[in-house]
Amino acid sequence: MIKNKKIGVVILAAGSSSRLGYPKQLVEFKGKPMLQHILDVADSFEFETEVLVLGAGAEEIKDKIEPRKFEILFNKNWEEGMASSIRIGLERSLEKEKDLEDLLILLSDQPFVSEERIEALIKEQLTGNSQTTFSEYDGDVGVPAIFSRSVFPFLKELKGDHGAKKLILDKKIEFRTVKFEKGNFDVDTKEDVELLKKLEKE
Repeated sequence: MIKNKKIGVVILAAGSSSRLGYPKQLVEFKGKPMLQHILDVADSFEFETEVLVLGAGAEEIKDKIEPRKFEILFNKNWEEGMASSIRIGLERSLEKEKDLEDLLILLSDQPFVSEERIEALIKEQLTGNSQTTFSEYDGDVGVPAIFSRSVFPFLKELKGDHGAKKLILDKKIEFRTVKFEKGNFDVDTKEDVELLKKLEKE
């Protein structure tokens, strides 16, 4: 599906998990840390570039994951928020492959991301020749999302804790969407962890 296309992937995993009290990247899901699950899913594709951005708790997290083919970056400005991780992830991806055509962005705390979800997202992006394709859940859009090269300059301008969704409002970016029913489930609190334990058995 992505052969002859130069698509990169960046996994954002730099947050501090302040509400949870310990790295949510390491919350167990189906016998492995959530971050490992995302790494394994992404590694099943033949991406041109693969970058993992860590920040808070980086050393502890590195010790407990197998990064596969991913290059690990440390975002020393992780406290600025998601935008800083997007910027350095994109910049490193372009250093590795200057002719990159699209960039897929994943988070470390969406346990229900699957190969099928990523494949559907990429297929929609490529067949629709879209600037951006977002996942859609609960009437909203967000990540996982894939961005064409035309959007890269705008990604580089992101500031603070704003994700790439802000581009829709600020830059009037044209976008498509793919349904992702459990995409709104992420892990921020101990209650979320307990719910995840129940959901993984279903």
